[in-house]
Amino acid sequence: MKFMKLGSRPDTFYTNEAVRSVSSEVTSDLIVQVKGSRYLLHKFPLLSKCLRLQRICSESPETLQHQIVQIPDFPGGTEAFELCAKFCYGITITLSAYNIVAARCAAEYLQMTEDVEKGNLVYKLEVFFNSCILHGWRDSIVTLHTTKAFPLWSEDLRITSRCIEAIALKASTHPSKVSLSHSHSRRVRDDVSCNGVEGQRQRPAAKGWWAEDIAELGIDLYWRTMIAIKSDGKIPSNLIGEALQIYASRWLPNISRKIKATREPAGSNSDSDSASEVTSKSRLLLESIVSLLPSEKGAVSCSFLLKLLKAANILNVSSSSKMELARRVALQVEEARVSDMLIPLSSSSNTLYDVDIVLTILEQFMLQGQSPPTSPPRSKLGTERRRRSRSAENIDFKLQESMRSSSASHSSKLKVAKIVDGYLQQIAKDINLPLSKFIAVAETIPDFSRLDHDELYRAIDIYLKAHPDLNKSERKKLCRVLDCKKLSVEACMHAAQNEKLPLRVVVQVLFFEQTRAATTGHKVTDLPSNIKALLASHNIDPSKPPRALSTTTSIPGDDQWSTVSGLRSPKSRISTLRMKLAEDDDLDENDMNPDGMGRPSKFKGFCALPTGPKKMFSRLLSTNRNATEKS
Repeated sequence: MKFMKLGSRPDTFYTNEAVRSVSSEVTSDLIVQVKGSRYLLHKFPLLSKCLRLQRICSESPETLQHQIVQIPDFPGGTEAFELCAKFCYGITITLSAYNIVAARCAAEYLQMTEDVEKGNLVYKLEVFFNSCILHGWRDSIVTLHTTKAFPLWSEDLRITSRCIEAIALKASTHPSKVSLSHSHSRRVRDDVSCNGVEGQRQRPAAKGWWAEDIAELGIDLYWRTMIAIKSDGKIPSNLIGEALQIYASRWLPNISRKIKATREPAGSNSDSDSASEVTSKSRLLLESIVSLLPSEKGAVSCSFLLKLLKAANILNVSSSSKMELARRVALQVEEARVSDMLIPLSSSSNTLYDVDIVLTILEQFMLQGQSPPTSPPRSKLGTERRRRSRSAENIDFKLQESMRSSSASHSSKLKVAKIVDGYLQQIAKDINLPLSKFIAVAETIPDFSRLDHDELYRAIDIYLKAHPDLNKSERKKLCRVLDCKKLSVEACMHAAQNEKLPLRVVVQVLFFEQTRAATTGHKVTDLPSNIKALLASHNIDPSKPPRALSTTTSIPGDDQWSTVSGLRSPKSRISTLRMKLAEDDDLDENDMNPDGMGRPSKFKGFCALPTGPKKMFSRLLSTNRNATEKS
């Protein structure tokens, strides 16, 4: 820390009955009142250097013994005035980064310029400020910090702007070339001197050596300093992001606890005002940090952005700041963790988490247009190839090239799908979560992004347990997002015995599990007694697998269910399955018509089956109906 001493005489100021005086053989003739304090001084040394005091004394009438001068608005208070007075008396004063701003403002107020006397205080302070303070890293930061007490004076004298420019210039310089003097900066300088410059360059921490020190600034000065650093263009965006994380971790920790602690004893207006003040300051700080975020993707971590979003909800920041954070999160949401996505709502809300902002994030992610809207192309059998025009082949070629060029984005969607399914499992526990929001989150992910539906099924199961009052239509609506073909054997075994699932879903699971069992030779899982009884009442025996698949038939992708030869021959299996679907429709119709007289639609149950079996069952049912009508 740099300092400067002026004057050579010993300090002879003393206090007597609340009056500050100076020891002298000459009788005092001037009384100066500064903010309630009285100084008994002499005109000669003060008026010879202070032009303002000269004018005040010339305009005020003299008394018999002392002339009184009142200065109620003196910048820096009594300490700054005493520094100027001691300089006039030639008494030794020490100036440093901690008091130079106050001394400079006081000297400017008293007009201690070169026009009054050569080598006056303003000149000496300017020389010290420019040659020492602005050259030191820590001195510049401390001086900038002290300008907060004199904002208008510091702006007029350009103290604030010069400190910010000096800090921004040094931040883009290697620490070995900067005069460092404190805390983290001192440790970095020691590392440079011990390990050498080359060794220090290999350490990434040295690149952002300035971040911790400027984090001591208030948000207004910090914002201006970061703007200057960013406008210089020499600092990489990732280092700007690291600096913002350091600042946020220092000034925004446990926001919810702070606000809650301030609001708890809200028994008086003063407590309410203090809580409002804490909230408004934190809100301003958060919005300022958001405005400083680098525009480059990956400059800050997705976890940090989501933490800011959580704080934004607690502090009720502006909707524009929330949307900006949501847009930035959407650019790298594949890096998020499920716990990061659980953004709490204010205490006045019924639901636990802000599902709407997560929906916004996912929608923004899907609208990036960096990946194909459909799943990657699958291999097709030669029998299914169709003759196409040359233009169609060219379009297909361009589409495949686009898919290959955006493979990274496709993998991002696969990651996001896993995150969303984990998120659904967490929010499903909320008893106040509306069904529409749960389904909306589940449907934001395209079907091809979910390679399997096990985690989605687990989320649905959790939601059904947490919401036992769902009616049948609501449970069916919930299960429409589930694709039974993408369930594993373990998930199928669980779903087949899940009494909370709609019966139609259980039949679908049994259908696909039986087909898979016929392929692999495994045994179909046991069912609960109530489901067995219901199926047995319609002569459905789920323990009997369908006929084995043809060994000469290959199964192509989406059409694998339409080529199962075993489903064509056992007409009794088709009949019983049709009866089960009809029973499910009967139950739906009875729910809508209490008298049970309505005629159910036998084809309504087919909407939940895959395309291949649906078409095949439709033909069989049509043939069966015609034969019945003829008979």
